[in-house]
Formats: sequence, C-alpha cells, structure tokens
Amino acid sequence: MNGDFVFVDEAVPGIRWDAKYATWDNFTGKPVDGYTVNRIVGTRALCDALRRARDEAASVGLGLLLWDGYRPQRAVDEFVRWSRQPEDGRTKSRHYPRIDRQAMFEQGYVAAKSGHSRGSTVDLTLYVLRTEELVAMGGDHDLMDPLSHHGARGVPRAAAANRQRLRSIMEASGFVAYESEWWHYTLKDEPYPDTYFDFPLSLVEERQLVGSGRAAAR
Repeated sequence: MNGDFVFVDEAVPGIRWDAKYATWDNFTGKPVDGYTVNRIVGTRALCDALRRARDEAASVGLGLLLWDGYRPQRAVDEFVRWSRQPEDGRTKSRHYPRIDRQAMFEQGYVAAKSGHSRGSTVDLTLYVLRTEELVAMGGDHDLMDPLSHHGARGVPRAAAANRQRLRSIMEASGFVAYESEWWHYTLKDEPYPDTYFDFPLSLVEERQLVGSGRAAAR
C-alpha cells in the first residue's frame, strides 16, 4: 500500500461523504469488494485540491458531498464479473434504464481500468450548507444514461446551472471533468497517472492505527 493515501474526511475537514460502494445503495445492489469501510480515500494531492474546492463552494453557501474516491482494482474486477451475470432487474430502473449491463463498459460509464484506482478521481455533488439539502442536478449518481452527460438535453434549467456551478468550482480547484458523468472529476496533475492500486480501504485505517499507537486496542 502507498503511504500517500489518506481518508479524505480527515484531510479535508467539513466535507461530507456517503461511500456508495461500501453500501447496498449502488448499481450492483450490494457492497463491493475492497470497500471494507464507509469512508472515502484519496491521495494527499487530491485532498489538497478538495480543500480548495471546499472553500470555493463555501464562498457561495455550498458544501461538497463525496460518493467515491479511490477504488481498488478488485472492485473494478467485480464490476466486470457483475456485468456478465444474468439480469435480475434489481437496480436497472434506477441506474441503467435504457441499456444492458455490458453496455456500461461500451459506452464509457464503467471501465475495466478506472481512473478512480489511481487515487485522484472523485464522484461528488453539492449541498446547501444552511439546510444540508442536496442541490438538484437533474439525475442521481451512477445514472448511466445520456441525461448524465454535461450539456444533456432534457435537464431542467436550474439543475443544468447547478451542474455548471459544480464544474466551475472543480475546474478552478485543479480538476478535469468527465463529459459523460456530471459527478466525476479527476485531478489534472494527478501524482500516479499510470498506476492502478489494489489495496482495500481497511489498509489505510490499519496503517493510521499503527502510526498512532492504537493498533493494540483494535
């Protein structure tokens, strides 16, 4: 495991998170291999940029809610296996209503080698600091549909403006947008552009416990 990876919530105070792939609330319908804790992990460089994004958002009364960060390669491999299984319909209407499972890869919504596995990509949205309500974006996380594209037709005007606001915040903070998913951003100058890591998230916790002298109490 690379020691440059940290829990984002500890490195970026004030950020919210809901690690979807550590829960049953994702397109596979169950927790995914490698997501052993409901936390978001990323590189220190990612966290530096997220602090800038947090401050940019706060200046207009908004906060950041993260759904995913570092994704172990074993999780991506599980996505591939899942895509080859017979359709059971449990998550289709919410996450991929107009395509079949294999088309997720063909159309670029899921990749056999994901930028998330390099540690400097995040999935996120905005929320209102005063009320903690999520900002309307015209579609949910991991909706694998043209409606999720930047500039998509059929997105309400207010939601389209919110997507553009998120994009402006992230690009001003050093991130690059992914055109097919309004929630997906990669650090422009990522520290490991050619490395796909595969340690589970629990190893970050174990390393931090050892470093703090709390390992024996675990």
